Order: sequence, then C-alpha cells, then structure tokens
Amino acid sequence: MTLQTELAGVSFAATLARFGDRTAVSTNKESLSYRELARRVEDVARSFGPGRLIALEAGNTLPALVAYLAALSSGNPLLILPSGDSAAEALVAAYDPDVVVRASNGEAALDVRREQSHHDLHPELALLLSTSGSTGSPKLVRLSADSIQANAAAIAQYLQLRPSDTAATTLPLSYCYGMSVVNSHLLTGASLALTDLSVVDPCFWELVRSGNVTSFAAVPYTFDLLDRVGFADMDVPSLRYITQAGGRLAPDRVRSYAELGRRQGWDLFVMYGQTEATARMAYLPPDQAAESPHAIGVPVPGGSFRLEPLPGLDASELVYSGPNVMLGYAERPEDLALGRTVTELHTGDLARRGPDGLYEIVGRRSRFVKIVGLRVDLGQVERLLADLGVTAAAAGSDHEVVAAVEGDHDLALIAKTLAQDLGLPRAAVRLVPVEAIPRLANGKPDYPAVVALAGGQEDDGGRPDAAPHSAEGTADVRRIFLEVLEQDDVGDTDTFVSLGGDSLSYVAASIRLEQALGYLPEGWHLMPVCELSPATHAAPGRVPPSGNPVSVKPVGAPSWRRKLLAPMETGIVLRAVAIICIVSTHIGFFHWTGTAHVLMAVAGYNFARFQLSGARTARLRRQLRSIARIVVPSVAVIGLAFAVTDKYAWYNIFLLNPLLGPEGWTDYSRFWFVEILVHILIGLAALLAVPAVDRAVRRWPWAFGLALVAVDLPLLFGLVESRYPGQGPVLWLFGLGWAAAASRTLWQKAAVTAVALLIVPESFDNPYRSATILAGCLILLWVPTLHVPRGLHRITALLASASLHIYVTHWLVYPLVDPVDKGLAVLASLACGVLYWMLATRAMGFVEKWVKARRLQSRAARSH
Repeated sequence: MTLQTELAGVSFAATLARFGDRTAVSTNKESLSYRELARRVEDVARSFGPGRLIALEAGNTLPALVAYLAALSSGNPLLILPSGDSAAEALVAAYDPDVVVRASNGEAALDVRREQSHHDLHPELALLLSTSGSTGSPKLVRLSADSIQANAAAIAQYLQLRPSDTAATTLPLSYCYGMSVVNSHLLTGASLALTDLSVVDPCFWELVRSGNVTSFAAVPYTFDLLDRVGFADMDVPSLRYITQAGGRLAPDRVRSYAELGRRQGWDLFVMYGQTEATARMAYLPPDQAAESPHAIGVPVPGGSFRLEPLPGLDASELVYSGPNVMLGYAERPEDLALGRTVTELHTGDLARRGPDGLYEIVGRRSRFVKIVGLRVDLGQVERLLADLGVTAAAAGSDHEVVAAVEGDHDLALIAKTLAQDLGLPRAAVRLVPVEAIPRLANGKPDYPAVVALAGGQEDDGGRPDAAPHSAEGTADVRRIFLEVLEQDDVGDTDTFVSLGGDSLSYVAASIRLEQALGYLPEGWHLMPVCELSPATHAAPGRVPPSGNPVSVKPVGAPSWRRKLLAPMETGIVLRAVAIICIVSTHIGFFHWTGTAHVLMAVAGYNFARFQLSGARTARLRRQLRSIARIVVPSVAVIGLAFAVTDKYAWYNIFLLNPLLGPEGWTDYSRFWFVEILVHILIGLAALLAVPAVDRAVRRWPWAFGLALVAVDLPLLFGLVESRYPGQGPVLWLFGLGWAAAASRTLWQKAAVTAVALLIVPESFDNPYRSATILAGCLILLWVPTLHVPRGLHRITALLASASLHIYVTHWLVYPLVDPVDKGLAVLASLACGVLYWMLATRAMGFVEKWVKARRLQSRAARSH
C-alpha cells in the first residue's frame, strides 16, 4: 500500500501523533516528539477556529512550523507571506486575511482581524503561494490538501525516505522547495533539524554531525557555497543524499557532485518542479546523474509528461499531469471561491525525451528567468520599472536580470529598489543606460540585443561595482572587501573569510560595513557578498538566495539610548581596552594587569572564527598569510630596537626568546605575547595540515578548543617544567577563546564557563589579574556586543585594529616621552602605533599585490 492510498483524504498534519515518541523536529534549544508536536499543533488549530483565511510569515522557526501545520490540519486556507516587508504587506492588503501570524520574540503572534471570515473559501483550498517564490504580486498559486499530500508522498517514495532520516532545513519554509522537505519528512515519520544556518557557517556542519543529518536541499547557488567551504574534503558520515532544484545546475557540476557522492557514499538527486505542481514534477535517478547530467529525469510517482508541439517552432512544450497539479491561480480575493480550473500544467519549458526515457529541458517558451531559485517574470520587471517612471526592456539569464533603460535616471537607486521588489541579490540586477531601446523590424523589443548590452557595456550605477566611492552609506560590499583585503576581484559568492580576512582586517571591514549597510548581520564574515545588503533590503527574516534568513541585530533600546550608544562587537572593544591597559601599565600611568592574557583568549576566539573554514589548501594559505601579517611588522620593529638599543638580543628578532633566551622574565621578554602567539599559530597551521586532524577539527570544533586547554594544563600547574617567561603558559587561554567561539548551545557555554571558573583563579597568584582574565573570557563568551558611546566608535576601532602595532612600538616610543609626562607618553604610544599600523598595512598590501601580479605574469608566460 502506498502512502497516497494509506492516508487518502487525510492531511499528514492531522495525523502526526501516530508516530508517537519518535523525534519530529529539533532546534538548537529543544527537541519535540511527534506526540508533543501534534499537541502544539492542535492547540494552535483551536485558536484559529474554522473557515478562516490565515496568513503566515513562514520563517524557519518552530512557532512558524507549528502554525503552518495547524492551518493544514484544521482545513483553514493558508496564505504564505513571502520574505520582505513590502511584498508581505502588499499581499495582506490585497487578500485581507482573517488572521495574520507573525514571529515575535520567538513566539507566533496571532493578529485576529475578525471573528468570522468574510471570504468565500472553496473547501478544497489549502495553500496559497507566490508563483515560484517570485515578486509578491497578487497572483498566487491555489493548492489543495490532496495536492500537498500527493506530492509529499511521491517525494518520499522516490527518495525512499524512512523514519531514521533527518533533514536540515537549508531552505526557508516559505519557499515551495523548502516546504516540500518539511511535508515529505513529517509524512513518513522522519525528523527535521530546524535551522536557518547557512552552509558556509561551521555551526551548520557541527549541527549536521551532532544531529546525524542524512540530507539537505540545495539550489544551484548552494553548490558555489559548498565549494567555498571545502565540502569535498569534509567528513560527513551520516549524509545519505543531497537534493537539488530551484533552477538548472550546470551539467559539469551535476557530474562532479554525482561522482563525489559516489565516492563518499551519498546520492545526488537532481529534481525539476514548479510551485504550480506543489514543488516536484521530475527527478533524475542518482545512478544516471553522472551519465546524463543534462536531464531532469523521469516524472515523479503518480505523475506523467507529454510533449505538445508548438506551431511555428521546431520544439515541444513540456506538459505535466498528476494529482499534485494546482487548482489554478488566484489574482483577487474572489478567486478563493473557485474550484479546479486547471487539470494539467503547461510548464512553459521546451523539452525533449531521450532514447533512455529521460526528459531534458532545452529552452523556455515564456519570458521567465530563474535566479538563485526564484522565478522572475521579465514582464513584471518592466511593469515595476514603469511604476518608477522608467521606460525599459528587460531580459536576462539564470544569472542576472538585464534591463535597457531610456532616459536620465539614478540607476544605482533604481537597481537597488528593483532588486528589493524582486527579492533578488543586488548583484543579480544590471541596468544599462541606452538612448533608445533596441527593437526588431516589427517594432518589438529586441531582447537578445538587450542581453548583449550587458556583455559589452559598463552600466552607469546599475551594478554594485559602479557605486561611487564617496557614498560610504550606500557603498558596495564588494568595494569594501576590495579595499580592506587588498583584492583585485571579489565575486558574489566570496566571503570575508574566503578572501583571506582575519582578525587584523576584521575590525576595519566591520566598521565600514556597518556604516554602509546600516546594521551588521551576525556572522557576516561567513556570508557571501551577495547576501550582504543595506538594512532597508535585509530586514529581519529576509531570506537571501542561500535560503537562510539574515539575522539582523535588533535595536531594542529606547531612542535616547540609541542616539548616545551603539552596539560594537565585544572582541573589538576588548582589544581596544586591553591595549590601553597594557601600555598604561608598562608606562606606570595606572596599573591593571591581565589584559594581555585576555587578548590571547581573543586571539583564539578569532582563530576559530576566521581560520577554520574552506578547503585545506586554501585555509593553510590563509593561515600563513595571517602569520606573516603579524611577523613582518613585529620583526621590523624588533630589528630596529636591536639596532638602536642594547636591550634586545638576536633571538628576539627571530621571535625565539621563549626557546633560546634566559629563563624567567627579563627585558628580552618584552615581546612575549607576539612570540608565543606566532608559535601557537605556526603549530596549529602545521597540525591542521594533517588530513586526519583537519577532519577531527571540522567534526568537533568545540571539543578541539577544550583539548588545547587540556594539553596546556601540565605546564600551567607545574607538572612539567616550562621555559616560558614569567607570564606562564598561555595556550590554554587561546583554547578557551577557541571553545568560546565554537560554543553554540547553552550547555556548551556553561561547560566553558565552568572550565574558566576552575582554571583561571588557580593560574595566577595575583587575584586582580585572575579576576580581569576571568571577566574578559566570560564577557567574550556570553556578551556578543557591547554598547559604546557613538563618539568613541571610530577611536575604538582604530585602537583595536592597531593593537598589535601599538604593542610592538610602544617599547620604543614611551621612553622618549615618559620623562615629560606619563599621560602624554600613553597618548604618544597609541598614536605612533596607529600610524605604524596604517603605514605597515599599506606597505604589505602593496607587496602582496606585487607578488600576486608577478605570479600571474609567470603563469601566463608558462602557458605561452
């Protein structure tokens, strides 16, 4: 008996309790059995009442999932609101739902607008979705409960889902593809790992391993991100299959990932579908993916294709029939009373059937393009531009929308507005100024000529790379990365980390990004460039093309406080405060010890954030570059100090005093922090170059941080003799910072807190030093941001960025000013360090560019 017949006429959402105590869904905070999930669904369903039109902001949260299931189980038609405030509000205004469900403080907030519905709702109507996740126009797809059920059962059948499966929600619930993952798994008693983490986030892979995730869904863009994080080298033993839909994946990528899966023991399911078919119409059997990567495969169970010849064209349109075909479209509230108006789906795609029985898409009949999983109506693009007073012709590909624009307009502003309305990344919209729209002999727009314009002409602000440098408030993220990271090119899928960003460049980049975007997304250093957009385009819950909502730090303080204070990342503030305390203590302006040890914990914290992602070779290059950016400016100063004073030895220049210098604290120990930090970083780079260690760190990053703490305990407590300076061993502090960065759950943070409370007070004789170190580590662990007076933001950022350079130069600067005034000596040391940071950064950037250019010239010469 198939699932279709077993549950005929009954929504899977109404029968959740039949799976009992089996795990249904887990988040980073809780795990629910099917019985518990069913109870919550019933409670929310009762609050809806009967016969109402429900609208839901469907994020990847447990409250949103419960509300979604409650509407399905109670028979109330559900309108899924797309991401983005303007699109959602347009649909609410157009369809006037009876109840609107929104996320608020981690709960589902019900806005009951009337007790009894004034809508005439057809009894078969279950779900209303924007067409293929597109623009939020009033045109919606009407789906029945039977269609949802049938498609979920078909997917479960060809994927061979079983109760032991667990899917990570890499796509949003509001997207029909992401919704189909939820439906098919809950239909079969499988489990969901509910998350909004991106695949570029190491925490996602920690979740995959700890939660024994067996599958995740991907759009073509996801595979670019997988390449970035070195997925091919990852050890993911629980993975059983990956599904791909949301647009055409290049055949070579299909073949490459199919073969990768074959080697590593998982399957790649390439799929084809549309919202109008409740998500899926075809799938490519995994054993045929490598041999037939161009194909979309065969119809899903219960469905069928036919090819309808098109008059005047040597091509046929693909037409689909099956129980998952929509009831029809709705363009106004009155359409909600309609029954079935569609019995088969004309896909608009041109196709052919190969001798092996596999179908292949060869073109499109209608004027739609599919970008990062979102289908964009080019006619709608032209209408949106017309509403803005712009005469344009729109064309495009599966990579970008291109529009030829007549007249004198602010194309940068219009392009941003258009990208927002379409729900696309800013980089996917190109506007090209023209004197007149290219036209054919019959007067119709020449769309191939419009596409050709994009390849041969630079636009005047219609692309992000044309943003004026002086307009920092609207500057392109790409430009910021180009300048801060000294790069020649930055792609849409590049991240701060993949481009070689580290703790030394993090501060400058974060400050400029916050100015440009109006906010700073959590985890921005791991987000692709195209997902970083201004605050007006990336409101909380907005879903970027990876399918993972951008997390925007909320501003919940009173208005007066927001005017005086602004959030700043804790690590940045700690670096600035610590370097002031270090310099002031050494000079004798005031005395506050322990902050250098806090900086060592911050160094471990930043290493875990910036140096653990990506493929092993690329990561090693990034680690060596970061070490060089510490060693070169430090050695330059120490070499000068050796030449002009008699307080240093030759082994200081080579950062070898802890190994070759006299034991205990001497004048030769003044650069102990830099020396030991470099030794730790070199050791870790060598260790992580070992494949087995690399796999272990990827799988257990939090545990590895604590392992570094454990390794140092014999030295720390005197069980093994140490040659370190009087400051004592500090690898454990580095490991504590690492573990703090890798802590994702409450119990992990609690465990790190316990370790700190046990070790720090026993590590130093001075209780004030211990208290400083303990406070710094716990603040780093528990407080992600600190509120700093707005007037101090810039100076805090400068001091944090230049902290290393201040540290190495102040030993030479303050003796010159100290006889005059100690306060002045502190200011002079800080100022000279900042100046040295600016000069050294520019010089090293120039050298790196020169080396890169010479390497490219050499490569070009060899190729000829």
